[in-house]
Amino acid sequence: MTNAPNQSTQYGFTPLAVTRIKGAQRVNKIAVYLIYAAIFAFMVFGTIASIKMFHDNQLLYRLFFNLPYVLIALTIPMTLYDAFIIYRYRLNQASMVIMTIGVSSIILIGGLLFADTAWLGLASWLGVAFLFKVSFKRFFDFLEVDDLSETTEETSMDIATDLDNKPL
Repeated sequence: MTNAPNQSTQYGFTPLAVTRIKGAQRVNKIAVYLIYAAIFAFMVFGTIASIKMFHDNQLLYRLFFNLPYVLIALTIPMTLYDAFIIYRYRLNQASMVIMTIGVSSIILIGGLLFADTAWLGLASWLGVAFLFKVSFKRFFDFLEVDDLSETTEETSMDIATDLDNKPL
């Protein structure tokens, strides 16, 4: 019989699990920043490409058209990793994780195969990253409230002990 190492847990989450979830949150933050960069690139290069002097500039048109797609496509592996962590540690309902990843994948693949476009599928991946951002925030808010309640209980126990020991 092997003895498992004695690890303190927070609501059933080992320190290793919390570390993995924090890592996934950092990966999700990078994905969100890439999405913001894609939106910014779309607005800036689209505005510049719409100026009459730059109408025939192919580089600006390619930056306007393809750079946001590439930036959002880079977030897909990150989002899949986040989905695995969220699903593995049950930070969100399993059906919700499966549905968001499934619908986004179907829309992206269907758009590429049948409509020869990727914009709707990639737009659905935007929502997935922000959904996972909220899931991570809720989880760490939950752990923080737990830490605060434990601190409050310890403080109230200390105060009660101090009151019991003082003479009247």
